[in-house]
This record gives sequence, C-alpha cells and structure tokens, in this order.
Amino acid sequence: MLILTRRVGETVMIGEDVTVTVLRVKGNQVRLGVNAPKSISVQREEIFHRIKRESAESSEIAEKAEKAEAEPTTTS
Repeated sequence: MLILTRRVGETVMIGEDVTVTVLRVKGNQVRLGVNAPKSISVQREEIFHRIKRESAESSEIAEKAEKAEAEPTTTS
C-alpha cells in the first residue's frame, strides 16, 4: 500500500487517466474528488462489495432456475 500525504487542493495521479483531489478535510472526514474515464468504475468500497454480492446472488438464482428448467418433469 502506498501512503501519501496531501493537503486540500492537492492531487494524486493514478496512471494517466485518473486523478484524486483532496477537496476538504473536516474533523476525521476527508472529501475527495475523483476524475476518471467513464470506462472505469469508481465506487466506495462498501458499495462495490454490495454490488458484487448482489451480482453473485443473482447468478445463483439464475443457475438454479436454469437447472430446474433442464430437469425432466415426471407426469403421473
């Protein structure tokens, strides 16, 4: 992990296309501004994990539905 010290108004470059700027520091909160191409998803960590979890749950449901459809039905 790279640890940097930045002041309000200072920016960090990530590659050539992404910038992270310190906008404000208030108490123990830091407000950051992120500029990135639309092709790069930028999410808060907790949102990223929620999206990933929900996607996995949706995939599981779809797989179960496909298996249920593929199983031969027995008629009496």
